[in-house]
Amino acid sequence: MTQITIKRALISVSDKTGIVDLATALAAKGVDLVSTGGTAKALRDAGLAVRDISDLTGFPEMMDGRVKTLHPKVHGGLLAVRDDPAHAASMAEHEIGAIDLVVVNLYPFEATVAKGAERDEVIENIDIGGPSMVRSAAKNHAFVAIVTDPADYALVSGGTTTLEDRKRFAMKAYQATAAYDAAIAGWFAHVDQGERFPARVSVPMIKQAELRYGENPHQIAALYTQPGGGVNGVAQAVQVQGKELSYNNYNDADAALELVSEFRDGPPTVVIVKHANPCGVATGETLIEAYKAAFACDTVSAFGGIIAVNRPLDGPTAEAISGIFTEVVAAPDADDAARAVFAKKKNLRLLLTNDLPDPKRKGRVMKSIAGGFLIQSRDDASSPELKVVTKRAPTEEELADCRFAWTVAKHVKSNAIVYAKGGSTAGIGAGQMNRLESARIAAWKAKDAADKAGWGAPRTIGSAVASDAFFPFADGLLAAVEAGATAVIQPGGSIRDDEVIAAADAAGLAMVFTGVRHFRH
Repeated sequence: MTQITIKRALISVSDKTGIVDLATALAAKGVDLVSTGGTAKALRDAGLAVRDISDLTGFPEMMDGRVKTLHPKVHGGLLAVRDDPAHAASMAEHEIGAIDLVVVNLYPFEATVAKGAERDEVIENIDIGGPSMVRSAAKNHAFVAIVTDPADYALVSGGTTTLEDRKRFAMKAYQATAAYDAAIAGWFAHVDQGERFPARVSVPMIKQAELRYGENPHQIAALYTQPGGGVNGVAQAVQVQGKELSYNNYNDADAALELVSEFRDGPPTVVIVKHANPCGVATGETLIEAYKAAFACDTVSAFGGIIAVNRPLDGPTAEAISGIFTEVVAAPDADDAARAVFAKKKNLRLLLTNDLPDPKRKGRVMKSIAGGFLIQSRDDASSPELKVVTKRAPTEEELADCRFAWTVAKHVKSNAIVYAKGGSTAGIGAGQMNRLESARIAAWKAKDAADKAGWGAPRTIGSAVASDAFFPFADGLLAAVEAGATAVIQPGGSIRDDEVIAAADAAGLAMVFTGVRHFRH
């Protein structure tokens, strides 16, 4: 049937936003309202005539409300095929009335988990009757409208429904119950049972936006988030200005924000990212000082880049950033002066995150491959114990540069080499097929930056160098020596560690092992 007149509606909601207005509109159309528990009370308090579900079933709500809608007079009224004579006869024989509209949203399971509730409370917030009604109504969408999203209330408030709307409601209903069950299954597996990798994995996600295109214009893309929140990431940021974010903008902004979050409790820090790799990172006494140092690391790559900062943006820093074309700036906040500066750059996107993600947060990373997915835990190792392996130990300044370079290297695509000096990157080599080439490229970029700035010598002179994985041969280390590095930080663990250590000693370098690798593919 194409159009159905709503004669009876069953309403049972946890989130009561807009429900009184909907019920009032339905009552004005002569719709018989049936409800449960708290929803029935809310409607009566609004002056509406409502029948309890127990009046429909002939049974009281029992077992603390666990059993109230699981009854043939409910599900028969939902599942009956109205134009089937046998179904009609059963309805007549058992005095089952048809239900034309079901309005349901489920117990707040995810919100209960998010607030840190005890296990018993979490279990009590697993809805049983709600999903059962949703599924029954959705299956019989030829005759029944199931509304699970308050945004759809206006579509049924007129007292009739179309088949096209009922089909769409059914689709959204099954999406809602699938996500709900996935959240429950995930809690049982990861939280209650402590399984790292359960036999089956379902990932509930909510679409936030369809994007203009994917990595390339011939690809389509969308942004999804996981319910529950808890992370102040790019997906949750408020976009103050600028054109719509693209797939690449989100990807690059995420890379920048994740790196700058490593310094959330440190001094003012600026990260400049291009194609998901940092091209300049620096700390300073002020944000503008940090920006100038980060920008000086690679003034060419910074053009059209993504910038993230760990402090609220101020006007002078915004003025400096506006000196070149920048795609996106992400910050915890921005003062009025900074907003006014950026307002003149209509294409620049300003994202405010309120807070920064916790770099030590637990979580899982998923990547698609042909025919499957790879899932791993986040790389949340950030402060390893350092072991001095050379005759000379690093000075305090060298050790500080080692730690800084190591933090940055964690966010550089492998093979990664990062030179750093005085709280600023000097040269970055990323994504090469061998470590020697990364070391050479990073050194070349440092020299190019020095030539452009007129420094006379690259900042690799007297720098610390970080390698995201061990040096398999001494050649990469010797390239760093040639570039002027005086200290090295690397995981160690190569069968040629002795050879590499000997080369460092011969060059007078100080070297520390982390015992932790930071591959990033």
